[in-house]
Parts: sequence; structure tokens; C-alpha cells
Amino acid sequence: MQPSQPPPLNENYLRDDVKSPECEDLLSSLPSEEDWVPTSLPSEVDCVPSSLRLYQGFWFPSWLLNSVVACQNHFQAHPSDILLVTSPKCGTTWLKAILFALMNRAKYSDSYSQKRHPLLTQNPHDLVPFLEFRLYLQNKNPDLTAFTSPRLLATHLPYSSLPRSVRDSNCKLVYLCRNPKDTFISMWHYFNKLRPEEKGQLPLPEALDKFCRGVSWCGPYWDHVLGYHKASSEMPEKVLFMKYEEMKADPSVQVRRLADFMGRPFSEEELRNGTVEGILRMCSFDNLSALEVNRSGKLPTGLENKWFFRKGEVGDCVNYMSAEMGERIDGVMEEKLHGSGLKF
Repeated sequence: MQPSQPPPLNENYLRDDVKSPECEDLLSSLPSEEDWVPTSLPSEVDCVPSSLRLYQGFWFPSWLLNSVVACQNHFQAHPSDILLVTSPKCGTTWLKAILFALMNRAKYSDSYSQKRHPLLTQNPHDLVPFLEFRLYLQNKNPDLTAFTSPRLLATHLPYSSLPRSVRDSNCKLVYLCRNPKDTFISMWHYFNKLRPEEKGQLPLPEALDKFCRGVSWCGPYWDHVLGYHKASSEMPEKVLFMKYEEMKADPSVQVRRLADFMGRPFSEEELRNGTVEGILRMCSFDNLSALEVNRSGKLPTGLENKWFFRKGEVGDCVNYMSAEMGERIDGVMEEKLHGSGLKF
């Protein structure tokens, strides 16, 4: 099981470290674009001017670059590690909850222990923390010894930008992707929550232009997906490639597939006793979004827990995008995924 709570974010560290000469030199050397969010963080940390920087072929917020580099340089993967990987707004919170519940199901198997389940009182992002958005954002080389094996961790990093120890070890990667049109709309809603009120919403056409040019957090989206799709094809024992839509359509089958990949298959007794269904109920959108911790709590970065629960639906993009906007994303994705065998 994970430690009960990763250490709180040290805002003084962020303020001092992001302004270090090394970080400034790196930032100044990289191509930049205006960020979707005209602030550094939703907390009161005044770090660096708001921008996205092109690093190793992908766009990252300026304030995150030092954390990304520190993670690449210092994270040492264990063979038993399980890393959940997503591009932003692809169902990360849901799969974090499912992964945590899967790995800890024996400990919370009876009715008494289920009442003390950590998911009832802690946000999934606290239980399965991000490497670059949490652990290495606080410290260039954090002490991860409090995590018991197997460690459950998460990242938005593209495959080509993963720490070498991850790629070279036998740790497992679970990758979840989502239809790009739903991903885009979810991203637009989420980043508008982070924007200062006086700045107003980012206009949808402007956001669409950025997304279709590949300028989004950890984008281009298609390159992020293709990197893990290729790795999964070459190393299916190491990388499990999953689609959000398939998870929604048949969650029981996908959870069993996930358990098999993680080396924790369900026993016949568990299948008879409804363990799979119990996990899915615990981790359902309705259940998680109704919990007090996810309605009023905050992460150490200042992000409100409720921001991670909007709708969780498939096809919601049609409620916001015109047919022409959808066709533009379809056209870009068809061009970029051509010959890969991957379709949405």
C-alpha cells in the first residue's frame, strides 16, 4: 500500500528552485508558446511567466520543467513498480482509483475494512501521486522509501521522455488514452477552471487551434499516444495500452485484463464473490464524485479535488463542438496516425 499521504508541497522550494540559474538557462533556450493557463499554478506561488516550452519534442508548462528534468535524472524504477501513464484529461483519476483498489483489494475485502478504505477519505491523486506534478515538483531527489512495494505511481511524461531507469527496468506501464475530441473538450473545461477570473475563458476556437497544432500540456497528443502504442506493440508484457471508451463500454472485462497484466489476477472465489463489481462500484464516477473529500478538498498544489470530476462521459464533445471543429481534429488525427494501426 502507498504511504497514507505524500509530504505536503513546499511552496518556498518551488519559488526558489524554479528561479534557479540552471532552470532559467534551460527555459530561455527552448521554443515557447502561450500557455492555456495564464498563471504558473493555482496556488499563490509566483514562479515564472506563463508559457509552454518545447522540451524533447513535447510541450510542458514552464514551471514544470525543473521537475521533469529532476525526475529524468534521479528517479530509479524498481522492477515491481507500476506506473499509470496518461496524457492529461484521459481518465487519469478514474484509473488511479481502480489501480489502487485492485492492488489493495485483499486488505479491504470484508465489510468492516471496506468502511475504512482510503478511497473514501483521500483523493486518488494523493494515493497514486504523480512523479513530475507532485513528488519531483517538491524536491529534486525526493525520498521514496516510504512507499511499500509494489509502488503505484503516475506520470504524464511521453514515452521518449521517461527516466531511463523506467525504460530499462522490468516495471510495468499502464497507458490509458481517450478519443481526442473528448480529451480536448475535457482539457478546455479543466484549464478554464485554472484561469484567473479576470482573464475569462480561453475561447474554444483558440484552444482548438492550439490542440491541433500540438500545443497542449505534454502534447502533441498524437505523438504521446503513438509513443506508448508502439511500445505496447513491441513490449506487451511491459506496456498495457488501454482506451477510455473500452473501459466505459465493458469495465468488468477491462478490470480483469488490468489485474492480469499487473500480476494480480482475480481468483475464482473473487469472481464468484463479486470482487470485480465491488471495485467498480467503489471507483465509479457517481461514488467518487459524491464523497466529501472529492467535493471540498484540495491537493497540496491548491487544485480543488472537485475539478477532477466533471462528467466522465463518452461523446460529450458534441455538446460543445461544431461539426467543422470535430472534422478538423479528425483530419489531424487521421494524418498523424496514418500507418500506425491505431484508430479512435
